[in-house]
Amino acid sequence: MGAAMRRIQAGNALTAFGIGFTVPFLYIYVAQVRGLGSMAATSAFVAFALGALVALPFTGRVIDRRGPVPVVMGAAVAASAGALSLGLSSGVVPILLSALALGAGQAVMQPALATMIVWCSTPSTRTRAFALQFFMQNLGLGIGGLAGGQIVDVSRPGSFTLLFGIEAVMFLVLAAVIATVRMPQAPGIKDAVPKGQGAGGGWARLLRHKAMVQLCLLGFVLFFACYGQFESGLAAFGTEAAGISPSTLGFALAANTGAIVVAQFVVLKLVEKRRRSRVIALVGLIWTVAWLIAGFSGLGHGSATMAAAAFVSTYALFGIGEAMLSPTLAPLVADLAPEGSVGQYNSAFALVKQMALALGPLGVPLGAGVPMLYIGIFVLVSLGIAGLALRLGRQLSPAQDNPSLLGGRVVAQGPAVAGKGAAQPAERVAV
Repeated sequence: MGAAMRRIQAGNALTAFGIGFTVPFLYIYVAQVRGLGSMAATSAFVAFALGALVALPFTGRVIDRRGPVPVVMGAAVAASAGALSLGLSSGVVPILLSALALGAGQAVMQPALATMIVWCSTPSTRTRAFALQFFMQNLGLGIGGLAGGQIVDVSRPGSFTLLFGIEAVMFLVLAAVIATVRMPQAPGIKDAVPKGQGAGGGWARLLRHKAMVQLCLLGFVLFFACYGQFESGLAAFGTEAAGISPSTLGFALAANTGAIVVAQFVVLKLVEKRRRSRVIALVGLIWTVAWLIAGFSGLGHGSATMAAAAFVSTYALFGIGEAMLSPTLAPLVADLAPEGSVGQYNSAFALVKQMALALGPLGVPLGAGVPMLYIGIFVLVSLGIAGLALRLGRQLSPAQDNPSLLGGRVVAQGPAVAGKGAAQPAERVAV
């Protein structure tokens, strides 16, 4: 791994550390430490998510025109300002504006860092690079959460100011690290936006790209059914229907992270030479089993220990599925992107993820009130993931579905080829 890639991965870890360091404590900070109540705390989370949803639609074109490095640096500075302001704010409006800036900055960094990985890798090395990114992100989240928990003290508001101040400095460190990265290739700025396309042309072309639209639909279902349920619907199901204690829920979340950290590179060896569409379909089947086990935990036929073990196993199985997706989804987005549109495609996929996460809490009323219906719906959704993945496979070229077929060859992405309403990337193979 080259020096540029090491610094990019360090940037991924720092970004994740910042999220894990403060976001879990945001509710306590706003509701209790600042004494603004639960409604204001909920509004802060909404502002955090809204910042991402507002910024991401415009991020891709900026990345493709200006390159990802200045975008990461600008986003890091914005996130740093938001974090510092959040730690110093005591009123509702300043807190909401600070959360908006922090959410936008953190969201914009993700597709920009992903684009940097694409530029510093080839189709044959990209799978491993994105697997390492996911590993570093989870490591950063875990360490950030542990470190933040040691600093905060509800009885000392200054501890939260210190927490957000440290996060602000971390983002500036991230900007400094990324500023030293020398990308191996420069974007074709003049060709980044195809001629003849006005404002929004990039989005119009993406929406005509049938395979990318299907991947976005699949991604939305994946993120909604997994990440969107972790701390909302599934947590509500566990505590209400299965009688899971908060400490057991903590163990379940730890099991999820542990499964990812332990399994990531073992799973990588199993999936990197296999068809991506079939790997995603297998994830759908694994998650089907996970939801069935979760349902067992809520039936009440066994002991509390059995219910807890089943619930923890559910989160661990989700982690294994996530470890399989990390070297699969992001590289596929990059391989589908036409020349000069990698940033646009990465941003679009990041936007899909944010929308799925924002809608995730819709599962809470079902999980808490009609638990078995909730489980049944997500069993069917997981089976649907397998079906959507196999359907997507029919839209992919052999090299897109299984880049190991390229061997040592390097594929340069060509411009989009218009045809029958779909913009498919043309491939030029350089031996």
